[in-house]
Amino acid sequence: MKKDVSTIEALSDNQRDLLSLIRQNQPVRRSKLTDRTNLTQQSVHRIVTSLEDMGLIASAIGEVSGRGKPSPLISLVDRARFGLGILVNTDSVVISVVGLNCEPLASRHCDIDVSRRGPALDAIKTQVDILLDENNIDPNDLVGIGFTLPGFFVESHAQLNAPEILSDWSLVDFRPEIQALFNLPVILENSANARANGEILGPIGKTYRDFVYLGFDYGFGGSIVIDGRLHAGRAGNAGELSAIWTGEEIQQRPALGMLLKHLKKHGIDLSGIEQLRREFDPAWPGLSEWIDQTMPHLNRLIFGLTGIIDPEAIVFGGQIAPELAQILMDSVAFPTEFRYGRPPPLPDLVLGSTIDTPAANGAAQLPLKQLYFR
Repeated sequence: MKKDVSTIEALSDNQRDLLSLIRQNQPVRRSKLTDRTNLTQQSVHRIVTSLEDMGLIASAIGEVSGRGKPSPLISLVDRARFGLGILVNTDSVVISVVGLNCEPLASRHCDIDVSRRGPALDAIKTQVDILLDENNIDPNDLVGIGFTLPGFFVESHAQLNAPEILSDWSLVDFRPEIQALFNLPVILENSANARANGEILGPIGKTYRDFVYLGFDYGFGGSIVIDGRLHAGRAGNAGELSAIWTGEEIQQRPALGMLLKHLKKHGIDLSGIEQLRREFDPAWPGLSEWIDQTMPHLNRLIFGLTGIIDPEAIVFGGQIAPELAQILMDSVAFPTEFRYGRPPPLPDLVLGSTIDTPAANGAAQLPLKQLYFR
């Protein structure tokens, strides 16, 4: 990839504000952009022209609805710029490319051994090149990489404490390695936040402005979305939901890694989370026992989130099999006794996009949002 990281374009705040308005309302008349900003008509015309010159937006002649020349309709040029998202799971990798509309254009699920970081990155680079070639995407139109894996941040969005199986990725800032390999700027995010970011722009985000995302992975985490925005907290760890359990409770949290160990004791020996998701069978011996042991802790978490966050929805997502997610949702039991018999509004329990593409999509959106939107 020939792009020099130092040449990535920098937009003004006003340019990014207009691009955000266009993305949310496209196609939108240029005159409407003036109405929705504090900018003068002349300033809007000048900024629109600059964005057209950069190839980021395109104008079309609008229909005549009165006297005078109609104001042009403005839209983003989706394939003008691309973001690349890479999700590293404990036993697989997902790659996604999104366009300027922040909607997915291409994705690839790869069975890559991620136990050693160096060989895994080389294999990922090969798969990225194949994906770009198959979809006629010029590598020089990529503006950045969103890289994500499970874990919590230990140092200002630079290092993650990931599950033991990803020890080679833990407690080290590997962003320079990725930047050198792809010659692109890199944004690091944990996978729960990346998934929530992907859901914000999907059907769930269009239905709910406030929701909590539960990430059922090898471990267990989550994310908090308030007023349509991810609430990351001071260190990026808001939604590290496993923190509420201590001592022996940790072994009974709703982490799929715990389920793998429990099933193995009952004769079901699975290679990892991917096989658990793809081949899930509700009749597996030991499954009902694990659910019975886990639900009191999951219920307590959901009750707490309902009282503390007051979300519109709690989303069951991550790498969990949809059928298992539905079983857990059906097993949630909210309190039934309230003063005067009147309960507070309770959140909807909804199934997220439980395959991993939303996390890779959400990661791919990060560089585009950082550069072009507000």
